[in-house]
Amino acid sequence: MRWWASASLAAFAVGASAQTWPFPDDIPHPAPVSVGLAGSPEPDVTRFLLAQGPSEASLSPDGTQLLYVSSITGKPQLWVAPTAGGAPRQLTFGLGVESGAWSPDGRLIVYGADRGGNERYGFYSITPDGMRETEVVPQSPAFTVLGDFVLGGRAIAYATAARDGRNFDTWVAPISGGSAREALRGRMGLYPALANPTGTALAMVEARGEDGRDLSLLDLASGKERVLSRPAAPAMNAPMAWSPDGRYLYNLTNDGREYIALAKLDTTTGESRFVEQDAADLVGAALSFDGRYLAWLTDKGGFHRLHARDLRSGRTLKVQTLPPGTLRISFARRAPVLAVSVDGPGTPGEVWSWDMVTGDTHQLVAPSTAGVDLKTLVVPTVVHFTARDGVPLSGLLYRPARTDRPTPVFLRLHGGPSSHALANWKPDVQYLVARGIAVLDFNYRGSTGAGKKLAHLNDKRLRPNEIGDLLDAVAWIKQQPGLDGSRVAVGGASYGGYLTNAVVGKHPGVFVAAISEVGVADWPRNLRNASPRLKASDRLEYGDIDDPSDQAFFASISPMKDAARVRTPMLIQSGANDPRNGAEELDAYVAAIRKAGGKVQYRRYENEGHVMRDLVDIADMERAKARFLEEQFRAARPRS
Repeated sequence: MRWWASASLAAFAVGASAQTWPFPDDIPHPAPVSVGLAGSPEPDVTRFLLAQGPSEASLSPDGTQLLYVSSITGKPQLWVAPTAGGAPRQLTFGLGVESGAWSPDGRLIVYGADRGGNERYGFYSITPDGMRETEVVPQSPAFTVLGDFVLGGRAIAYATAARDGRNFDTWVAPISGGSAREALRGRMGLYPALANPTGTALAMVEARGEDGRDLSLLDLASGKERVLSRPAAPAMNAPMAWSPDGRYLYNLTNDGREYIALAKLDTTTGESRFVEQDAADLVGAALSFDGRYLAWLTDKGGFHRLHARDLRSGRTLKVQTLPPGTLRISFARRAPVLAVSVDGPGTPGEVWSWDMVTGDTHQLVAPSTAGVDLKTLVVPTVVHFTARDGVPLSGLLYRPARTDRPTPVFLRLHGGPSSHALANWKPDVQYLVARGIAVLDFNYRGSTGAGKKLAHLNDKRLRPNEIGDLLDAVAWIKQQPGLDGSRVAVGGASYGGYLTNAVVGKHPGVFVAAISEVGVADWPRNLRNASPRLKASDRLEYGDIDDPSDQAFFASISPMKDAARVRTPMLIQSGANDPRNGAEELDAYVAAIRKAGGKVQYRRYENEGHVMRDLVDIADMERAKARFLEEQFRAARPRS
């Protein structure tokens, strides 16, 4: 899980960029602006960003309190609300948090903090009343990954690359004070995941590519690691829950099958059998504390569906109707109550509770609308078409509600690449749609969510075929009534930013505008400088950058190679603290395009990392994106 910063004093010291940028006009200094009037037919983007709800929600062990993250103050912070009703209270302050976890006894909450998005986390505990906070693991230059509570909740397990900056060792740190100890001398890509009920053993996952994980079991007393699942071909293994007796592990896996299913793994014998499966990926599962109730999620076209079963009777339970979108579920540790987090195109986020015994459901936290009429928001339709070579492609199409002429289209490319278009809350998309721009949230080959075969069609030397998918998406757009295929822009973040950079260099005349956010521009440089977490998956997903053949291949597909050919107007964004796609890489790319006469608006945010966190910065960037697209679409409008 990825963590963020909070109240420790060290978190207030934001790391300086490794290299200053000599062009001050490219460094934004956003100031607070008016959000406009509530009820406006074209609300300011700040209202969409402030229209938000809780995320990362989890119930206290006894089910009486709900912990969640909210950015209502402008920074993501931890909040706690009583489930019986009453005002929520803010626990953390400062730079903010991304997630938190209850201790098994409910007396403490643990969260992580980094510095300015550099992903080098320290770990801290705080009491649910917010009155006492302690440092458990100090921040350091090393990359770290939080695991789970162990030893009856008295300690946390975490992985750190401190030893050599490459391999992750598993350590155990007491929460109440004392020295941390090494539990396992680890390997690249090996992380603690889920402790057994007594906290004496840990399910461990080891990366094999972006969407493959091997599974092992670490005995904390002996320090011995035992393999549970290491398929011949890489496959997903995601441990979800332990049986109450600690023998069985409920595991999401696609080992030997096309779609991810839920298996029950006997950790004593190694035998595994599927208990829930579908003609779609299962993307989440939870088991009640007594092992009686099982809940799980399926993903169909980017929309999640909730299912539940009484394992004693075998009876399928009726699920209440929830807003369309994406879901996250978790049981209270000692109560048969399920927390269901929902966010979707029509809701910025809300949390419901479901009592499995009584069947009662209650909304625990409602979304904050910030003056945006949720009824006016657009729910996308799932669209399907085929690539030139027959590969199935898909996406979520958002159309403006009212238009008297064909609308321009923004082709939105997700990151990953092992990800896919989800029907979750996307304020950036709703903002563009409200301004009359259609959005196709596109699943190119290599996207997940449509089976294992499609997810591997962009591995290693197959990567250039993605570019053809973008051209085929434009061809499909041109055939759709109500869409203006002569005015299509492209954009995305992270890997989506790479694809944006790549396509405008290879095919300069296809798109009228391009927006690249923290995207790869120079593959050899990027893979060499990757963090140890990324390098673990890069070897299978991309190749070995130390191999001369792989190095030559990645140099050949790097956007930097085609920078002089870019003639599409571009808006490029970077974060000076980004440990994944460093600002210096994008600095060089921008300079190369400008030197060749290309047009680039560059926004280099000095206090941001790979993912932007500050509301003022986010609003500034989203406003710049909309303004840029509108300018380019106007310039490309056919003369009547």
